[in-house]
Amino acid sequence: MGASSTGASESTDRVLVVERIFDAPRSLCFRAWIEPQHLFRWFGPRGFRVPSYTLDPRPGGGWRCCMVSPEGVEHWVRGVFREVLEPERLVFTWAHENADGTIGHETLITVTFAALGEKTGLTLRQETFESIEARDGHRNGWSSAIERLAEYLVTLN
Repeated sequence: MGASSTGASESTDRVLVVERIFDAPRSLCFRAWIEPQHLFRWFGPRGFRVPSYTLDPRPGGGWRCCMVSPEGVEHWVRGVFREVLEPERLVFTWAHENADGTIGHETLITVTFAALGEKTGLTLRQETFESIEARDGHRNGWSSAIERLAEYLVTLN
């Protein structure tokens, strides 16, 4: 698995790109992102659990997720789907819910699924973060979650 972020400008430095090739067909990889029964099994960094995940995977449809850290801290995130092109591409917003109910900084996530024979190439692009530190925190989280997804997909084949 590779993770990279490149660019010379400040805004490009605040973009995250994570890539991975999965040993699973594209249709299954795509469904793993839009069906709660799959998301409960892999979403979030290693050690986190997901007790709640609701989504309406269509343009304009919302999603909301609670990830609970190993220490028991709840992390709520939410967004809106901008594009759902099965099995090729998902585009959705991402924002943390603060403890007081306000919504934090919003980013845009684009996930593309490339058919590579019986395998799937996934590219996740998240933009634009408020800081490089925020980008790097998400790099760690997404890299861990995508590794969990790879492990989960193996159990389905």
